[in-house]
Amino acid sequence: MKRLQRTWPLVIACVCASLTTCGAEDVTNRLTLSGRFGFNISARFKGLNTLPPPATAARKTPQGDLYNYDDGYVLTDNTGSFGGQTWYWGYDNSSRQISGNNILMSRSSLASGAPSVTIDDDPGYGAELVYSRLLGTKGRLRYGVELAANYLNLSLSDSRSFSGNLTRTSVPYPFTPGTTPPSASPDAPYQGSFEGPGFVIGDTPGAPTTTTVIGGAIIQGHRQFDADVWGFRLGPYLELPVGDRLKLSLSGGLAGALLDGSADWSETVSIGGVRGPTLSGSGHADDFLWGFYLAANASWQFSERWSAIAGAQFQDLSNFSHSFGGRQVEVDMSKSVFVTIGLSFNF
Repeated sequence: MKRLQRTWPLVIACVCASLTTCGAEDVTNRLTLSGRFGFNISARFKGLNTLPPPATAARKTPQGDLYNYDDGYVLTDNTGSFGGQTWYWGYDNSSRQISGNNILMSRSSLASGAPSVTIDDDPGYGAELVYSRLLGTKGRLRYGVELAANYLNLSLSDSRSFSGNLTRTSVPYPFTPGTTPPSASPDAPYQGSFEGPGFVIGDTPGAPTTTTVIGGAIIQGHRQFDADVWGFRLGPYLELPVGDRLKLSLSGGLAGALLDGSADWSETVSIGGVRGPTLSGSGHADDFLWGFYLAANASWQFSERWSAIAGAQFQDLSNFSHSFGGRQVEVDMSKSVFVTIGLSFNF
C-alpha cells in the first residue's frame, strides 16, 4: 500500500507533463476568420465600334424609303434609273457637298479601335478563413504553412459618356458639267422624288475617300459586371514575435479562384446631336483563374488563445475574358490588393 502511495505522485507528474506537452502542440495550429476587402480590380468592356450610326436609321425620303447615306440618298427612280441616271436623290448641304461636277455622299461609323470602357472604382467585399500549421522554429523565428479559402463579391458599374473617333467614307456621284444642282441647307435639304421629274445625277458612285473625325461621336450607356469569386491560397509563412503580444508574419505561394460572373450593357452613339438606336446585351460565364499571392500580417494576442489580426495581400491571377452579347468583357485581377481584418484562435 505504501509502495502504491509513493507511485501516485509519479503518475500524476507524468500525466501533467503529458498534458503540458499536448498544450504546447495545440498552439501549433491557428484558425483565422477575417473580413476581406478587394481593391484594384477592373472590368473592361470592348467592341464599341459595333454600335450603329444614327443618321441612316432615323431618316426617310418623302416616299418613306430609308436614307442610304448620313447626309443624303441616291436611290433607283421610277424609270429604273434609265441611262445610268436618277432623279430620286437628295442631299443636305450644297455648299459642302458639291465638289466640281460631283455630289459627295458620306457614311460615318465608329472607327476601329474605338475606346474601351474600364470600370475600376468599386471595391469588393468578402471573407476569408485561414488554417495555419506551425512546422518548426529557428531562434525566435517561427515557420509553417497556411491554407486559406475566401469569397469575394464583385460589383462594377459605369454610366459615363465619352467621345469616340469616326471613320467617314465619302463617295462622289457625277452630274452633267455646266448644270447646277438644286441648292440645299441643313434647314432646307433637297429631296428628289421617286416619280420625278427632277435634277438627275449618275447612279453609280466613284472611288471612295476615307477620313477620320477625332471625337466625332458621343457614346452613352450603362455597363454592369457582377461576380462571385471563390478562391484559395496555399503557401509557407514566416512569423516573428515582437515583444510578448505582437507578431509579424510574411507568406506567399499559390493562389486560385473560380470567377462566376454576369454582365449586361446598354449603349447608343450620337453623331452631330442625332442619337442612334440603343443596343444591349447580357450573359453569364465562369472560369478558373490561377496565379500567386504575397501577404503580410500583424497580430495582437489579447488572451491565451485569441488574437486580433490585420493584413494586406497582393494577388496576381490570370485574366477572365468572355463575350457577353457582342461586348468582350475582360476582368483584370493581375494587380489586386486585399485588406483583411479579423480574429485568430490558437489551439
